[in-house]
Amino acid sequence: MSENDLTAKTVKAPAARFGGKGLNAGIAAAAVLTAAGLALWGFQLSGGLVQTGMRNLDSWGLYITLFMFLVGLSAGGLIISSVPRAFGMKGFGGISKVAVWTSICCTVLAIAFVVVDLGRPARLWELFAYSNLGSPLMWDIIVLGAYLILSIVYLWATLRAEEGKVSAVALRIVSVIALVCAVLVHSVTAWIFGLQQAREFWHTALLAPWFVSSALVCGTALVLAVVIALRRVGYLELDQSNITKMTKMLGAFVVVDLYFFGCDLLTSAFPGGSGAEVVAMLVSGPLAPFFWVEIIGCALAAAVCFAPRLRTNPLIVVASLLAIVGIFCKRVQLLVGGFQIPNLDYAGPATPYTVTGWESGLAGAYQGMVYWPTPLEFGIVLGVVALGVLMLLVGLKYLPLRSDRETR
Repeated sequence: MSENDLTAKTVKAPAARFGGKGLNAGIAAAAVLTAAGLALWGFQLSGGLVQTGMRNLDSWGLYITLFMFLVGLSAGGLIISSVPRAFGMKGFGGISKVAVWTSICCTVLAIAFVVVDLGRPARLWELFAYSNLGSPLMWDIIVLGAYLILSIVYLWATLRAEEGKVSAVALRIVSVIALVCAVLVHSVTAWIFGLQQAREFWHTALLAPWFVSSALVCGTALVLAVVIALRRVGYLELDQSNITKMTKMLGAFVVVDLYFFGCDLLTSAFPGGSGAEVVAMLVSGPLAPFFWVEIIGCALAAAVCFAPRLRTNPLIVVASLLAIVGIFCKRVQLLVGGFQIPNLDYAGPATPYTVTGWESGLAGAYQGMVYWPTPLEFGIVLGVVALGVLMLLVGLKYLPLRSDRETR
C-alpha cells in the first residue's frame, strides 16, 4: 500500500468496545501498586534518605531525573495540543483532550517525585513562608504550579467549547497562554541546572532550548503511542493522515534535539579543555551505555519517521518508545554526569568514580558511576508511575475525552 493510500485511509473504531473488565483490572492493578509505593515511601520517611543511593557528593538521583523527564513529557503534550489552536492551524483530529490529560498526569507525577525526594516533606510549607525569589528552584515551583492549574483550565475550556459555552476566541487566548507556559516551565527547569557554575556538564546557555527540544520529542512520542493504542482498542476514531503528520513532526524534533546535543559536545570537546572530560565520560566512560542508547535509539526513531516504507503503526509505536527511552537516557546523563566530575578535591581514598551505594548488587556492573539507585528507590518510583497510570485510566474511563471529529 502506498503512503497516499495509507494516509487517506480512515481507520474506524473496531467493533470491540473500549473498557470493560480489562480496563477495570488495569485500574485495580495500578491502585495496588500505588498503595505499595506509598508504603515504601513511608518506610523511606521513617529511616531517612540514607536508605537511598544519594549522598553528600551526589545529592540528586533517580527521583529528580524522573522529575526532569516528566516535566518534558507534560510540556510536550500540551504544546502538541495548544500549537494548532494558538496559530489557527488545522489540528490533529480528536486527540487534543487526550494530549492535555496525559500532560496533566505527567505534571502531577513530576511534582510527586519532588515530594518523595524531600527528606522531611512535612516542612514543605517553610519553602513558601521563607521563599527566596532569586532562586531558580523557587521559579520552578511557581511556574510548575501555575502550569498544572493552567493545564486543568485548558482542558476545562476545551470541554466547554465543545458544548458551545466557551467562544473560539477565548479558547485561543487560553491556548496561547498555555503554549508560553509550557515553554517557560521547561526553560526554568533547565535553569535550575544551567545556572550552577560549579558543574561543568550543566553550565551551558544551550541547556534551556535543549530541554525544550527534548520535551517536544518525548511529549510527541508519548501522545503518538497513546493515541495509536487508544485507536486500536476503539476509544478514538482518527485518520491515518493525522498520525503521519505527527510522526513527521516527531522526526523533525528528534533531529533538532540531536543537533543541539552535537553542538554542545563539539563546543566542549574541540578546545581540549575541561569540557573534553565531559565528552570522554559520555562517549567512552561510565555513562557511555546511556549515551549510545540515546544516540542509536533516536537515530532509529528518526529513520522510521522519515522513511515512508517504515511508517507503519507498529513501527511508529516502536520509534516513539525509542525516542522516549533516548530522552530518559539523556536525563540520566545530565543529572549523574553533573555529579560524576568533582568540583572539589576529595580527601583520602575517595575518587571521582567511587560508587556510594556498595550495598546495591546492581551497582557492581557500574563501578565507574558515582550513583546508582537502591531497590527502595526503584520501588517508590514504580508506585509513583502507577499513580500516573491510575490517573490516565480513570480519566479515560470517566472524563469526556473521546472525540471522533476534527478540532482546531
